[in-house]
Amino acid sequence: MMYFSTLITFLITFFLLFLVSLSSNLIQDSCENAAKNDPNLSYEFCVASLEANPRSQNATLQELVIISLGLTISNAKNISSHIEQLLSLKSFDKHTKIGLQDCLELYSDAHSTLLEAMENVKLKDYEGANVEISSAMDASTTCEDGLKEKKGGVSPLTKENSIFFQFTVISLAFINMFH
Repeated sequence: MMYFSTLITFLITFFLLFLVSLSSNLIQDSCENAAKNDPNLSYEFCVASLEANPRSQNATLQELVIISLGLTISNAKNISSHIEQLLSLKSFDKHTKIGLQDCLELYSDAHSTLLEAMENVKLKDYEGANVEISSAMDASTTCEDGLKEKKGGVSPLTKENSIFFQFTVISLAFINMFH
């Protein structure tokens, strides 16, 4: 009887490890495929972002699309909050404050657009989602360019803009796997 219970425990453990291995392989394979097709996508960032999310552990590719888009939406909202904090500081010149206000509007619009993209993904309207995510992606580059527009201008959002851009690239790449 003890042998039987040990065997059952071993089989359950093996099965769970197998499932974790499959999901990790799906993440790695999907990120590798996406990175091959888009030179702007960081394979390492893609894998790290998805593997850090517990919901992705047993996800299908369809669910990875939703998870990656959810990460993108959350990131847009976090950047908006960060910009609001920066605007409350008195240490920025007029040009930078105007640029930050423009960025806040860009990211607020991006957040709304990404929510629409999520609805399209759930309806399996990948073409519509692609258009909306592409539109939201522009927030990062437009924000960065606007903050650096003034000669010698330095963006206080370079890191945030770069991370948001990566999240949008991942979301687009995964959606394009369905086309």
